[in-house]
This record gives sequence, structure tokens and C-alpha cells, in this order.
Amino acid sequence: MASRYDRRTTTFNPDGRLLQVEYAIEHINQDASVIGVLARDGVVLAAEKKETSKLFIPTKESGKLYKMDDHILVSVSGVVADANFLIDYGRLQCQRHLYSHHEPFYVEELVKYLCNYKHSYTQFGSSRPFGVSFMYGGFDDVRGYQLFCSDPSGNFGSWKAHATGKGSVNAISTLKTEYTQDCSLKEALILATKVLAKSMDTTTPDANKFEIQIITKNDEGQIIQRRVEGEELNKILADAKVFEDNKK
Repeated sequence: MASRYDRRTTTFNPDGRLLQVEYAIEHINQDASVIGVLARDGVVLAAEKKETSKLFIPTKESGKLYKMDDHILVSVSGVVADANFLIDYGRLQCQRHLYSHHEPFYVEELVKYLCNYKHSYTQFGSSRPFGVSFMYGGFDDVRGYQLFCSDPSGNFGSWKAHATGKGSVNAISTLKTEYTQDCSLKEALILATKVLAKSMDTTTPDANKFEIQIITKNDEGQIIQRRVEGEELNKILADAKVFEDNKK
């Protein structure tokens, strides 16, 4: 019966659902976990690194976390090709907005712009939905630090903490109980790392399985994005008691 209603993205089934959109969302739920946590002085995005062949040569754009603009960081879950297209499209719109208005895109305005574009691909029978979910961490002068998440339908929401991927149900449950309002960036890092470790398939997580980036201000008050790696990452993992929890 379902095959009668899932051949085109614009065909609603008797329950009023677009099955092609639901298939795209289900694909995202099978991808590696991504955790986002909003802090008073920054935003943390943490993702599980997929295992690749030892012969593979990674590029700067081969992970799950990407720079959209100087003040916006995004994570992706789903079809990599769709994500690459939308990231390039979003970067182009950021630069066009900066050129035309002499100021960067407000975070929510960029999210709305990209979500409207994603939604348009659910309205024509000759196209398919983008099979990708974005989590946005950013800062602007109007609303400060922000965390958004969008799905293939073009729907989006603002969050204090959120998770996507195959471990998202348990991750969101943990975030609900352990997230504290107005937490510091370090506390957000520890929480995101702890929740991500519990969402992984392995019982022996190590630092190589974590991809973490933050967006915050430096000592001069400028917005920066940077990776958490090396000794800093090892210290965060120790503070989050990742290895101790997984030994039990």
C-alpha cells in the first residue's frame, strides 16, 4: 500500500504524511550521533567519527563539522553529497548577504533561508528531499549564542541541547536530566562528550572517535571557531569520566 504514495515527494498518503520525507528523516536516524550543547559563553558541537580505511587520506572537509561562516558552525547527519551541496550553497548566501548588507547573516535568518530552500524540494514531483539534518551553532549581536537543528522537511527549532543520529533518543533523554541552565563552556564540553560516548556503538571509546568543535569569543572579544583535540580533548574525556563509565 505504501508504494502507491511514496513515488513522488508531493503525494500525501491517507494519513496526510509525505513518505519520501519520512524516509529521509529515517536515514538520518541511522547515521552516527551528533550532540549540540548551548552554554552561556559558547556552543559545543560533538560528533562521532566514522571508522575509515587506513588507506584513506582525509581532507579538511571529510568530517561531520563544518564552518558555514566566521560566526556559524554546523554539523551534518545523513547523505554526505546532499550536505556538501547545502553547505556550499549556505556559504555562498552568507557571502552574498555580507556583500549586499555589509553585515553578517543573523544565525536564525540563515537557518530560515536554508530551511525554506530544503522545504522547496518537498513540493515538486521532479525532486526529492535533501537527506540531511543540520545542527547550527552560532553567535550574533541580537540573540547571542544560539543552537538550531533542522530536518529534511525544512522544519527547524531552537534548542538548549539536542542530539541527532542513531543514538539520539537516549542522548536526548540524558541531556534533559543533566543539562543545567546557563552552564559554562567547559561544563557544556564535558556534558556533550559524556553523552556522545554513551551514544557510541563501542564500549571502548577513545579520543580518535571524537570530533568536537566550539564557537566562542577569544580574549579580544572576537568570535572564533576551533577544534578540541590533543591534550585538551584527553583532559575533557578524563573530566567526563568517559573511560571509567565504560569500564563498569
